[in-house]
Amino acid sequence: MINYYEKRTALPDKALFLLFEDGRRDTALFARKILEKYNYKATILSYADKFEEKDPKFLSTKDLKELVDSGFWELGTNGYRLSYINSYDRYDRFLGQMTSDEFVRVNQYLGRNYNHYLMDYIRDEDGTPIESKDAMESRITQDYRYMEQIYSSEFGYVPKVYCIMHSNTGRFGNTESVSEANAENIEDLFSLNFNRDGFAFNTKDSSMHDLTRIQPQAYWSTNHLLMRIWDDLPDEQKENIEFVTGDGKRAEEAAKAWTLESGAAEFKKDNIIFTSLPEGEGILNLKDSETEDAEISAELQGNKIGSQTIYLRADEKHQTYISVALQNNHLVVAEKNGGSVDTLFEKDLHDLTDAKDRISVEEDKRDSLAAEFNMRGRFADSAADSLVFYQAAKDAEKQKTKSVAEGAEEYVPDIQINELGDTEIKITLKGQELHVLINGEDITGAVEVSVQGKGLISLGASWGGWGYSQRNVADDVYDGVFKNLAIKENDQTVFDNSLHGGEKLLDTAGTEFNKILNWFIENL
Repeated sequence: MINYYEKRTALPDKALFLLFEDGRRDTALFARKILEKYNYKATILSYADKFEEKDPKFLSTKDLKELVDSGFWELGTNGYRLSYINSYDRYDRFLGQMTSDEFVRVNQYLGRNYNHYLMDYIRDEDGTPIESKDAMESRITQDYRYMEQIYSSEFGYVPKVYCIMHSNTGRFGNTESVSEANAENIEDLFSLNFNRDGFAFNTKDSSMHDLTRIQPQAYWSTNHLLMRIWDDLPDEQKENIEFVTGDGKRAEEAAKAWTLESGAAEFKKDNIIFTSLPEGEGILNLKDSETEDAEISAELQGNKIGSQTIYLRADEKHQTYISVALQNNHLVVAEKNGGSVDTLFEKDLHDLTDAKDRISVEEDKRDSLAAEFNMRGRFADSAADSLVFYQAAKDAEKQKTKSVAEGAEEYVPDIQINELGDTEIKITLKGQELHVLINGEDITGAVEVSVQGKGLISLGASWGGWGYSQRNVADDVYDGVFKNLAIKENDQTVFDNSLHGGEKLLDTAGTEFNKILNWFIENL
């Protein structure tokens, strides 16, 4: 890449640069075999301060040297440390500066009002800088020097690739002077810097110190990533992207039952993972599905922000249809009869939350305060200070608060765009009457529909808008996940994607093993 920018040396035909951030041990564990299988090289980034902490979750100097010596890895850096400034909880209570360990302890009570320590001046609770421009520049530069010293001592060199945290600011910071301070250090120390998140494609005209990258999320399907890359490419290169449909005879047979109108569909065991177009919808039509009355059941496991839709009695152009959708965590029943879409029923699925699982704003504020004091006690500078904070946490926990049952305002959290959904749905359509059961409960009662006659059964997946994201993740592609989809007409099975017999037993065993594996990843 350096030669490409500095000498205009051509890149390989299929050039993909893989960065694994944070230097976690499990990253190397799971990526190693794949890199070896495909004879590919990746860059692993780490924080310099982790080499001194001896944290078993992170790769040590020895580990990283072994990875580099293996030939499948190059070394990059995320900088000296991960730390936060100018932080507030979601009730605008000032928390100030926090280390990454402190941040983790209170993260669930934060909103979006916090910043990475290299991105801004350190400010007081009113947002006023408490350091001068010289002090800010000295603080930022000192951090780069610490990073430089540690890598030089541990490895004998500073990595050529840097990935500044956080991305998507005004270039290298929230203010021009902060950006300039970072830029000076970045250009002095590194050949390449990945600054912005959201686009996978860089060109020959991109700045070597202001490159973009895309951060795949844990909930993305393969087609989700491919769709994002497809969207980034110039029009003449889009046809080079080949979306996956699934492996094996089972996937092949399931795929034959459907016609893809738009988007991308993967058939994976008992799941149909259906990926939308960017900022748009995907449509998948069941072949030979000219039905009038139908019974459809599935587990909808796509994220809560977005739309998973089942269309009934639809014409080929979807100008006429009945639709049942989970749309941004709302159940929406609608119909279209050549004109506009008419909503017949709508319900917020949060309303189905059991009363015992609801908390009040008062209770949440109390818990947020107690969490802060517990965090302060855990990381206090002295035993005496620790005791003071722990006592403050106990006092906070004893505060008298009203519950929702006692008439207090309910705390309803914003739905994050990465929040997983898992809703059992059953639709029964007969004549002019439609019923929808959610998790076994008849939510709609009898809904009268006017669209009559036979039509297509289709699946839809669509982007839900720029949903809330604490981490400021921007994503305009959505994966609808239709698990155990079963379709009947007049008690005759038209389509059934559920696992049965031995297949189901093997899948259950694999699921339980993965749960154990995930526990170790998260807790060790």
